[in-house]
Amino acid sequence: MLPWMSRLAPLCLFALSTVAGAAPLAPPDAGIDGLMQRYDGRVPGAAVLVLKDGQPVFRRGYGLAVVEDGTPVSPATNFRLASVSKQFTAAAILLLAEDGRLSIDDPLKKWLPGLPAVADAMTLRQLLSHTSGLLDYEDLMDPADTRQVHDIDVLHLLQKENRIYFAPGSSYRYSNSGYALLALVVGKASGSDFASFLRQRIFLPLGMTATFAHQDGVDEVPDRAYGYSQIDGHWQRTDQSTTSAVLGDGGIYSSIDDLAKWDTALYDERLLRRASLQQAFSAATATPEPDVPHYGFGWRINGDALWHSGESIGFRNVIVRYPKQKLTVVVLSNRNDPEPYALALQIARRWQEPGQ
Repeated sequence: MLPWMSRLAPLCLFALSTVAGAAPLAPPDAGIDGLMQRYDGRVPGAAVLVLKDGQPVFRRGYGLAVVEDGTPVSPATNFRLASVSKQFTAAAILLLAEDGRLSIDDPLKKWLPGLPAVADAMTLRQLLSHTSGLLDYEDLMDPADTRQVHDIDVLHLLQKENRIYFAPGSSYRYSNSGYALLALVVGKASGSDFASFLRQRIFLPLGMTATFAHQDGVDEVPDRAYGYSQIDGHWQRTDQSTTSAVLGDGGIYSSIDDLAKWDTALYDERLLRRASLQQAFSAATATPEPDVPHYGFGWRINGDALWHSGESIGFRNVIVRYPKQKLTVVVLSNRNDPEPYALALQIARRWQEPGQ
């Protein structure tokens, strides 16, 4: 048996307790339905999950996953996570480090040697913590080209540019480019492709059976929510853009029910060793952003809170974790507005003690 397989042995009974309803739902006076009014009815909706002490205390869908045919949002509805995906990309790198397949301090060009000389000093650690200085691939794309780009196309765009924003390791700049390249590194180091690695090493072992790093023509997302934007007072489907096929920075689809299983795995060693989790959750770099004083590996860090948002065309999502309080709030929505971070904080306060 490979070393990593022993840590994936029996899952906890979380999924059973969810189905059995072992934890009480929030009482009606919790006021969450009132906070979610704009998502309810025949409009693009949202799914809300609150986990407290390892149990779901609120789990509900609002509005529509598919506006055209009236399909409602449920706890099983799968949303495009956008940048919430980055925590899974980081976890994949950490798993491969545990396997001895790579080191997070490897030079990036050990794995992607075709990058120009300006990348000589870059390391995987710097990509994980957004301190590489890589150019934003979105700014390098041809606006006249309507074809979707993939992770490998991001590499090709960056190979043509022998310039960066700053010397590697000297500053912070949030970088989708870095996480797209990390997905390619996962593929090279594992001998698999990124989507298959996530499926076999993270999603299926944790029971996240409906979660995919989605690739058109390769997999089918069950219970899929489609993204919408409000244009001239009407909701119009805006589900895909030219960057929606890039997986490492934002291509995962998941539901609140599957993310509950992910959250549970972050409290023990069934997936990652304690030291790896500590690396992901520790401040790797300071940032200039007021709500994000520090960034770890795929996680924003604000005091005792670990969180990440995800914004892409037609989707706005957030996960906020308070590990010391064993409290997590997830809000997934299939609309372009509003960003739900402030909403998640309002919901979390209903389960927090005064002063927390």
